[in-house]
Order: sequence, then C-alpha cells, then structure tokens
Amino acid sequence: MRKPLYTLLAALPDSSVPASPLWEQVKDAPITALCYDSRLATEGTVFFCLVGKVTDGHTFALSAYRRGCRFFVAERALDLPTDALVFTVPDSRATMADCAAEFYGHPERQMQLIGLTGTKGKTTTALLIRSLLCGAGIPTGYIGTNGVDYGEYHYATVNSTPESVEIYRHLRGMLDAGFTVCALEVSSQALWMGRTRGLVFDSTLFLNLSRDHVGGVEHPTYEHYRDCKKQLFTDYPTRAVIVGADDPATPYMTEGVSAPILTFSTEDPAAAWYATGMGIHRQGDRPGVSFSVSCHGKALSGEWFLPLPGDFNVRNALAALCVVCEGFGVDPDYARQLLATASVTGRFETVVSPALPGVTFVIDYAHNGVSLTSILDTLKEYRPKRLICLFGSVGGRTRERRRDLAEAAAYRADLCVLTADNPADEPVMDIICEIDSHFPPDGCPRIHEPDRETAIRMLVEQAQAGDIILLAGKGHETYQLIGTRRVSFSEREILTEALRERALAGIV
Repeated sequence: MRKPLYTLLAALPDSSVPASPLWEQVKDAPITALCYDSRLATEGTVFFCLVGKVTDGHTFALSAYRRGCRFFVAERALDLPTDALVFTVPDSRATMADCAAEFYGHPERQMQLIGLTGTKGKTTTALLIRSLLCGAGIPTGYIGTNGVDYGEYHYATVNSTPESVEIYRHLRGMLDAGFTVCALEVSSQALWMGRTRGLVFDSTLFLNLSRDHVGGVEHPTYEHYRDCKKQLFTDYPTRAVIVGADDPATPYMTEGVSAPILTFSTEDPAAAWYATGMGIHRQGDRPGVSFSVSCHGKALSGEWFLPLPGDFNVRNALAALCVVCEGFGVDPDYARQLLATASVTGRFETVVSPALPGVTFVIDYAHNGVSLTSILDTLKEYRPKRLICLFGSVGGRTRERRRDLAEAAAYRADLCVLTADNPADEPVMDIICEIDSHFPPDGCPRIHEPDRETAIRMLVEQAQAGDIILLAGKGHETYQLIGTRRVSFSEREILTEALRERALAGIV
C-alpha cells in the first residue's frame, strides 16, 4: 500500500493535526506502512506509541526515529528532533485501528466477517467453518490462534487476535486475493484492547465461558473477562448472533442484543440446531463421534460423523453448521459429507503409525484445566489400555492454571509426563515441581522430563498396543518461548520423526 499522509486525516481527531509549517511541507509524503513496533519502523511509516500492560511505546519513539520514521501518533509530547511530526491523540490504540481501516481501504466493509469468542473451541469452530465454506466453493480466510491462512498464504500470529494494523492488512490481502469471507477468532483481550475496533460482522458466535485468563497481566477479574467478551455482541454491528444454548453464561451474553439470535445445543431440542445420539466411533485407530442432527425442529437425514471426538466438538460443529447453512446457504446434506473429512491442525489431531499398531497419539492445544478435563474424559470413553498425558504450563503468568491442570489429570490419566510448555523466563523444573505439588497423594504416577522433545521420544519408545497418548498444551504451535527467544519447535514433526525412526529400527 502507498498513500499520501493527508489521507489518514479522516481517521485522526481534528485537534491532533499540528499547526506548524512542517505539516504543510509533509502532508503529501507517501506512507507505505503503519507500525507499533519500532523495529519495523523505517522511512515512510507512521509509528503508533501504544501504552501496554508491560511496555510503553512512547519510550521507543526515538528508536523508530533513528530507523528513518518521521511521523508519530502519541498520547503525549515526544522528545524528538524538529523534523518529526507528532499527532497527539487521546487514545493511540483507537486511532491506530481507525487509521488502519482508512489506510487499507476499509476491507471490512466489502467482506463477510464471522467473529467467534469463547473460552474454548474458537480455533476448532473457526477452522471447521473455513473448511466447510471452502469445500462448498466459498473462498474463506482465517485469522486466529493457528495464524492467518488464505489460499497458499500463511502467517504466524503472536496473539489469537492480532493488533488492528495486522487485522486490516490481512483482510486487505484476502480481499485482493479473491477471499470475501473470513472467520476471525475474537479474544477477550482483543475486545478489551480495541484490536477489533471498526469491524462489521456478518455473524458473531458465543461458544462458552469458563474461568481463565484472569490475573497477572491478563484480566483483573472474572467479571471483567466476561464483560469484555460480551462486547462482541453488544458493541459491534452484526447480521446474526449465534450462541450455545447449553452454556450458563448465554443469557447474560445475549442480554441487550438487538440482532436475531440462533441457538445450537446437544441438550435442548428447541435449539435451532440440535444434535442427539452422540456415540463414540473409530475409523481405524482414529477416534471420532457419530450423531444425528435436527434443524429448526426437523430431523436431517443420514448419520453424521465428525473425526473430532467429544460432545464439546459436536457443539463446535453445530455452531459451524449454523453459520454455513443459515448464513451462506450451504445444503445441509453436502455439509454433512464435508464434515466427515474435516480436520483441525493441533485440535484433537490424531497421529498413527504402522510402527505402533493399536497406538493413537493425539496432539491438542488443551492448556488449562477445563480443556484438559474435557479431552481426557473424552479419550477415556474409548477405553484405552493406558491413557498417558504429557503436559506442562507456561512460565511467568496464569499460575493458577497449574493447580487446575494437575487436578484435571490426577485421576483421569494412568500416567502423566510433566515437561516444558513455553517456560519463558521461569525455570522449567520450577514449573514442573509446582504442577506436581498440586497432585493428590493417590494421583496417577508422574515422570518429570524438562526437555519436551526427549519426553515425546521416550513415549514413542515405551508405547504399547492399546495406548492413547495425549500431547497437550502446544497444539498448532511451532515454537517454544524460552527466555526471551522464540525457538523453533514442532511437536508434530518431532513425533512424526520419532515414529519414522522406530519404524526403520523395526521395533514393533
């Protein structure tokens, strides 16, 4: 993109424009990018000084200047050379979102955006929506925890919902590539920090709510966390609101909502989309679930199958069906066929190998007590000879998760391997020992292995027919946060390589 500086004035408060000769000299200057990271600043960029919970972007303005940037948006005066132009605004984040929408030509007005929020299931549901719509011939992009995807383009994201600059940039990229639909994960943090400011949605989805992301640098209270999520349904334009009727928080979330509301459920037959008769089902060593579906009280024909086990995934699938069939006119019978082959990277992703017949590895992002409880309970329904769970916890934040994870696994798994997740600046063994301290005396046996790759290879070597082995916490991630570094780490690649080596060694 390349636009003259003055075109951003439509998104800037009038009072922010400096009354100086410098403005007249530079207002036609070409702008090629917007940024909030001083390391990305260069000539032709506008740098936004964002006040975060840990760092203050105002302190990096001089660094951006030294890299060639001369245009700044800030909430207070900056000590910069006289050739720097500073727009002073009340809220840099809000202004950044408004400028990004203007700079990228308001792609949100030309697309159908699907916004999803909930404690669990955002990624699975968003990717199921994308898979079903693409399968039905409707090019659909995705922005969320698994990154940004459309066509052959993939971009890894740091947050489930990126900053507004990235959102608008990626929406513009999708639109230019012919993608007019996007499934977007909307986190509570994103709503709190205004990352989704200005977006207009075709539909918004509420999946569920449970206690998480509270404390430390995250939400101060559960009520704050809940209320931030509610903003998606009360503060943003949308054609329809789709909600899980089974969640106790749904009445609160829908209070004051003006858009039409559609419901999905595995418990309430009066829901618009209702599933019943869920039963465990295997395709070879791959677990899944079969069920029946009714739509607005009418039973749909055929047996439905989802290669993602558990009632919670059936609810995710119902939410996706509600979007694609109600909002985009996809024929339910065709959606049923597409659903049977759907897969979601890092979400109940199964890996099997001829080297270990009868052994199923499951890779899943379950990283808190609620999600780990759900997946372990589901896996136990398949009656494994042993249910083995490998997990750790992130370092430096959300320490209450460690108790929740221990309580989730203590009586559900037959063996736990406690290892590294994203330790950051906290010693891995300190995290492992704290998790272990929350196991009850009669809880399952535990093995401590601080190196996650070593732990995975150990489980491949020791696996026995009938085992289900859950690798929890990393899911789709292809890195580990160690200290301040993001180190390349793909659990899937490590597991695949270990299984290949075992097959070559002829150990069965």
